Amino acid sequence: MAVSLRAIRNIRFSSFLYRALSSSLSSGADLKSSAFFGHNKSLPLRAEPKDRNVQWVFLGCPGVGKGTYASRLSNLLGVPHIATGDLVREELNSSGPLASQLEEVVNQGQLVSDEIIINLLSKRLEAGEAKGESGFILDGFPRTIRQAEILEGVTDIDLVVNLKLQEEALLAKCLGRRICSECGGNYNVASIDIKGENGKPGMYMAPLLPPPHCASKLIQRSDDTEEVVKERLRVYNEMSRPVEEFYRQRGKLLEFTLPGGIPESWPKLLQALNLEDPEVKQSAAA
Repeated sequence: MAVSLRAIRNIRFSSFLYRALSSSLSSGADLKSSAFFGHNKSLPLRAEPKDRNVQWVFLGCPGVGKGTYASRLSNLLGVPHIATGDLVREELNSSGPLASQLEEVVNQGQLVSDEIIINLLSKRLEAGEAKGESGFILDGFPRTIRQAEILEGVTDIDLVVNLKLQEEALLAKCLGRRICSECGGNYNVASIDIKGENGKPGMYMAPLLPPPHCASKLIQRSDDTEEVVKERLRVYNEMSRPVEEFYRQRGKLLEFTLPGGIPESWPKLLQALNLEDPEVKQSAAA
């Protein structure tokens, strides 16, 4: 069932987001207190616009396809797709002070600390605000209750899309991921064919193969090993499942089980969101 959007205030929160976490960590403040949430007159509020772009969050286990579908919706709705995983990888590839610390955390399949994620996300939001961006689709944040509470305290999220996929398919997808070392394109060499049994539907997901000029340049992420992927799933189940309940209780959660690959899932996701993609509509009419 699709969740209807609410007309809400638009808050400039990028810089406040980092200050809020820093303050709570140093003082041990109760994140649920009224003093923390929105009653501070120093919050930099903007006048409520008649219309504003969506502010959505994508949840789901590592490898479920959050980036793929969030990116497509970003293009369709004209809002930035902000993936914290990409922000972490960009920092890892830089010579910044966090690079070595992040490398150890990521290679062990652990969650990056709140402080680091908030820092990276705040910088990205401030850069977008300077360019005139409005609205966003967050991918990979929040991952913990604490992050969700911080986000809830500084802005209103319209909708949280929780993507689901069988664990067997998730593992195969993660192990099949490949990146072109030259152009940075993302591909997947896994061909997933799960037979239906015991009342559970089967599933087929075709590989997303690269064009010929990229085929010889494919590399695998260092953290896409079976051991690390299983650890990431374990950590997600332990720490991030409660975030789903957090948004479910607030009536903002849309749960969507992927029925297959992009050709099968994209039209059904659009239907669940009450959206239309002109390309899908044109293809169906052909």
